[in-house]
Amino acid sequence: MVYETGNRTIDDAVRRVLDGERLDRRDGLALIAQPVEDLAAAADYVRSQFGDGTVDACSIVNAKAGNCAEDCGFCAQSAHFDTGIDTHGFLDPEEILEAAKRAERDGAQRFGIVVAEKGVSKERRPDEWEDVLRAIRLVRDETDVEVDASLGILTEEEAEILADEGLNHYNHNVETSPNYFPEIVDTHSFEDRVHTLEVAREAGMDLCAGVILGMGESPTDRVDAAVALQDVGISSLPVNILNPVAGTPLAEDLGGSADITTEEIVETIAVYRLLHPEARVRLTGGREVNLDADEQHLPFEAGADGMLTGDYLTTEGQSPGDDIEIVERAGLEPNTEANDFDPEAVKERTADDAAVDTAAGTATEVQTDD
Repeated sequence: MVYETGNRTIDDAVRRVLDGERLDRRDGLALIAQPVEDLAAAADYVRSQFGDGTVDACSIVNAKAGNCAEDCGFCAQSAHFDTGIDTHGFLDPEEILEAAKRAERDGAQRFGIVVAEKGVSKERRPDEWEDVLRAIRLVRDETDVEVDASLGILTEEEAEILADEGLNHYNHNVETSPNYFPEIVDTHSFEDRVHTLEVAREAGMDLCAGVILGMGESPTDRVDAAVALQDVGISSLPVNILNPVAGTPLAEDLGGSADITTEEIVETIAVYRLLHPEARVRLTGGREVNLDADEQHLPFEAGADGMLTGDYLTTEGQSPGDDIEIVERAGLEPNTEANDFDPEAVKERTADDAAVDTAAGTATEVQTDD
């Protein structure tokens, strides 16, 4: 079957993707300049050819919050900025297990253990390292969700241990393009992030690495970030949209709102689908504050087939039931491969209890300072 929009640039790109060819930077730059309606339709078609018609949901827990020594300009957890968030050391592994069980109940297929620090360290913080491993084992053994983690920079030894413990995906976002990265972070480099991804991949873990849109980057930067990830070899590409937190440099620089439109969000998702046809392109943080309720289905009609459900690291999300309805509005179904849950039961429970705890993230309700 030949797919045609009547737009030669888009139709040629779709044909080449379906023939197994990898698109390059020139293709990405040409595509992101095309009409969003044609791009979205083409990306949705490519998703239908490579995917299974489902949206994969993941959830996270903020396992160690705040006091991070890095100076990422978007991050409320950096010790460099006064953002007023609650901070705590690494959670008791049993608390992480409870968050994973909430995620499982709410339909997540994956559960991510996230820490705010440059990197866990087997050598410098052995007690914390052992707690990380215990948490992985508990989630692995006592739930059906696949356990992932975002633990910062890794050594080769640490990566091999995590892989041996059954960690499925390692998350380490590149955030933006190599060119724009120094505008956002001073304390480490884009190359540092790529190196950690390579270490995790060599140890045998699948990779989850993506971006934050709306930080003042150009459309070219958005393309360049996705192109850089092609060589890394990711299977999940999370797309965050900046939710500026008061006290961070980006909130001050951008006046409290992300520098991106709905149309730009949709077209970027579509281009990412064409550049990464076999990855889960996952809509994650910031979607609720940057997309109106009646717009949130649009990225899933433009190639997205993954989402983060529940709360985020320092901000609240929306209910898992609402997320399922967004997926269904886009004509897709929740993925039940790893966690065979009942979507209708999740929606019903959400409707019955407006105050129900969401899957993870801030819902751990830890208020201690450490």
